[in-house]
Amino acid sequence: MPTDFEQRVYRAVQQVPRGRVTTYRLLAAHLRCGSPRAVGQALRRNPYAPRVPCHRVIAADLTPGGFRGETGGSTVKMKLSLLSSEGVRFSHGHLADPRCLYAFET
Repeated sequence: MPTDFEQRVYRAVQQVPRGRVTTYRLLAAHLRCGSPRAVGQALRRNPYAPRVPCHRVIAADLTPGGFRGETGGSTVKMKLSLLSSEGVRFSHGHLADPRCLYAFET
């Protein structure tokens, strides 16, 4: 059963629209959590994918970041494929269009 914190993370991620991404740092700030790493760990355990679209969360340097607890290989390729199917593109390993970045309203 997800913790209260994990549930908060999952609810917040559901606000990120299709075709947009946010960062672990922005998500942590939105939740008033000082740890983007804690957000990443919660997303790693996401039992509700794809309804809770954890693939829409990327690293603060606008690289894809991890996916399903992995930082490379086929799992990150799957994340990139999911994002590409939603219109989010990466170029040379970074988000191609920063306008796709979703900042939570405060």
